[in-house]
Amino acid sequence: MPRRTESAAIGRRRFLSAAAALAASPAILRAAEPSAASTAETLAQALHASLSPAQRAAVCFPWDHVHPKFGLLRSRVGNNWNATEPELSSDFYTPEQRRMVRDIFEHIIHPEWHAAFDRQMEDDCGGFGHAQSLALLGEPGSGTFQFLLTGRHLTLRCDGDSADHVAFGGPIFYGHDTGSFDEPADHAGNVFWPQAVAANKVAAMLDGRQREAALVARSPAENAVAFRGDSGDIPGLAVAELAPDQRAELDRVVATLLEPFRDGDRAEVRACLAAQGGLERCRLAFFRDADIGGDGVWDNWRLEGQSFVWYFRGAPHVHVWVNVADTPAVATNA
Repeated sequence: MPRRTESAAIGRRRFLSAAAALAASPAILRAAEPSAASTAETLAQALHASLSPAQRAAVCFPWDHVHPKFGLLRSRVGNNWNATEPELSSDFYTPEQRRMVRDIFEHIIHPEWHAAFDRQMEDDCGGFGHAQSLALLGEPGSGTFQFLLTGRHLTLRCDGDSADHVAFGGPIFYGHDTGSFDEPADHAGNVFWPQAVAANKVAAMLDGRQREAALVARSPAENAVAFRGDSGDIPGLAVAELAPDQRAELDRVVATLLEPFRDGDRAEVRACLAAQGGLERCRLAFFRDADIGGDGVWDNWRLEGQSFVWYFRGAPHVHVWVNVADTPAVATNA
């Protein structure tokens, strides 16, 4: 029988050591091989279980943690920020932990949109994990636990309904800069611009009176996505005043907005809308001060209800702010 070499023996010892480590940590093993029943939340729990004490000290916080700069972290949203300092692509995380984070991301975003988000992140920050960070809030199994992913043009979260009445686990953000910062009127190559194209189809269908109501002089501050409830201060055209064909087109807009997200989040958004009276209780606004190229294709637009805000700011490039709940009584620091 051939004599086993020293390098083969060392390799075998390393293999057995790795196998023993996996056997001792079933959470890591489960994350390494996600099952069909895995969710973003179960994968986030596995990630939490894999963290060392030093890692937890840097990225894990109580559910109601108030950051000295960002405020209540579980409801903070931004267009370019990092909830924690360790970058995902750094050696702070093990290769397996970085793969877990990617798996969580791929469970939050619908599979048909993975490639589009990868293109966005490549343009904006050099690819997934670069200039991005995460935070884990609360404790798995406690009923209050959230995974938060942040970076340039990115705020995503999952919480398994830990935050009552709130879609997406709280306010979210997505956006894209194709590289020029000041994008041309057609936003060529912007993966999210088709959402504005869909909304502008509704704008093109409006009659004179409707158009006058829908066109608003000035865009609001882009991060102004706190709920206004029944204050009466929501500008724009009441969706209830749309004709059946216009209303059907707006339904297609909403479906387009929800396309990037997992089925559970899509359903939760629709349930929140229904709880506040449906789209009929919302208003649709297009903003005159944001018309790149003066082509009458509105770059900034907003669909808003009592506790529903989807604000598409397309000038100079795409920023999209989202805040959805089933009641305006939900407090956020958005």
